[in-house]
Amino acid sequence: MTHDLFRTDAYLSECSATVTAITPQGIVLDRSVFYPLGGGQAGDTGVLLLGDGSEVAIVDTRKGKAEDGSFTYDICHLPAPELLAQLLKPSDSDVVSLAVGDTVTARIDWARRHRLMRFHTTTHLLCHLVPQLVNGCSITPDYARLDFNMTDALDKDALSAGIARLVAAAHPVTVGAITDEELDANPALVKSMSVQPPRGSGRIRTIRIGRLDLIDFQPCGGTHVANTAEIGAVIVTKLEKKSASTRRVVLGFAE
Repeated sequence: MTHDLFRTDAYLSECSATVTAITPQGIVLDRSVFYPLGGGQAGDTGVLLLGDGSEVAIVDTRKGKAEDGSFTYDICHLPAPELLAQLLKPSDSDVVSLAVGDTVTARIDWARRHRLMRFHTTTHLLCHLVPQLVNGCSITPDYARLDFNMTDALDKDALSAGIARLVAAAHPVTVGAITDEELDANPALVKSMSVQPPRGSGRIRTIRIGRLDLIDFQPCGGTHVANTAEIGAVIVTKLEKKSASTRRVVLGFAE
């Protein structure tokens, strides 16, 4: 089980870790700052710095999968396919040497992560501006999109102005948790039709935007900025009618 440090502090850009496994799914560490693909948010990229000064570039991060296809609590750091093949069958001629038990420094591409954090927090602002259920989400370093289950038309300029207003208001963004029982008593907190919060641990991670003036509160496992002012200039770049009951909102950076 990988200790996911990003859950409590999204601003950690690196950590020391021990290699616990090298599998066809990737390199597993005992702890990590790398966010794995999930909840619509792209997985982190970065490097593992080895003890001899060499580096292993990580091109993606995914959740581990068991043989039955269910997700495990391991985080798999994926190097390029050819390098992973070499690590799985090491030889004396290998340029990079990595083995179970080695200590590494896991370092994310911080600039890329911060863009993901800004976009992800903006999607929560959109949930406030468009109070409809979400039936699709994608958060990348270059754009983000939310698909809303609705038939009414949306106004691109009005949504961009609403985002700018909430960003300028500098609302705090805080990580919290509720119990399974609290979520059962408040099912409307789940705004996604396609992704349900993980259960079983007894605690479900939440993101709250606003303090006295509540803007958004919902279960979420992603990474976020600490204040909406940190989002900067994000605008709605496109509105699409994806189906009779789906309206897509695409976000981009204005700068």
